Amino acid sequence: MSESIDAAKISIIIPAINEAGNIKKAIATTRANLNIEVIVVDGGSSDDTVAIAQSLNVKVISSSPGRAVQMNAGAVAASGEILLFLHADTRLPTGFDEMIRTALQQPGTVAGAFKLRIDASRLSLRWVEWGVNVRSHFYQMPYGDQAIFLTKEIFQQIGGFSELPIMEDFELMRRLKRIGRLVIIPTPVVTSARRWLQKGVLKTTLLNQIVIIAYLLGVSPERICSWYRREKFKRL
Repeated sequence: MSESIDAAKISIIIPAINEAGNIKKAIATTRANLNIEVIVVDGGSSDDTVAIAQSLNVKVISSSPGRAVQMNAGAVAASGEILLFLHADTRLPTGFDEMIRTALQQPGTVAGAFKLRIDASRLSLRWVEWGVNVRSHFYQMPYGDQAIFLTKEIFQQIGGFSELPIMEDFELMRRLKRIGRLVIIPTPVVTSARRWLQKGVLKTTLLNQIVIIAYLLGVSPERICSWYRREKFKRL
């Protein structure tokens, strides 16, 4: 098992909709690494996302919109033994490929993710990073912006992402925790601060916590998603 993981191909799956401003930087961080493929799964962009990705010589496929739907489509198209799900506004660290292969060889490990860093200098965002990293380390609950990775075999075994309109990463982590250990690589990925800066750090953080509580209380993902998006884009 360890020998196959040590030489395993990594398929990096990037779900995207209208990410022309980010997709080039995300793909750039995958370069100069051995035995990888990059798959951009476009959910119906109206900007230059597809053209930019195609110009960078990566595989581009189309699917229905929805992050979970897009990531599952990417997994089907993937030829690698390891799947890495990367948000279009997140950048991978140098040497991520060897870090992932090493992490997945640890006994009992079924999946993992990276520590999080947010690319803005506000002190309040350092507190957000601290909270995310504490949650990830102690509760083994990393989210999608931390670049989740696992073997394709395990992904298929648990049925992939539940095709929910929201909380698909949270639900995936809950299922993975039932079958094994999740490892958090201490080298961070760097993600865009845009979702915190758009609405305000405190309001975004509170909104995210309310969404989690609502989901755990049994509120339907469709209802949560409708409410979340209304709050997210409502002008102050």
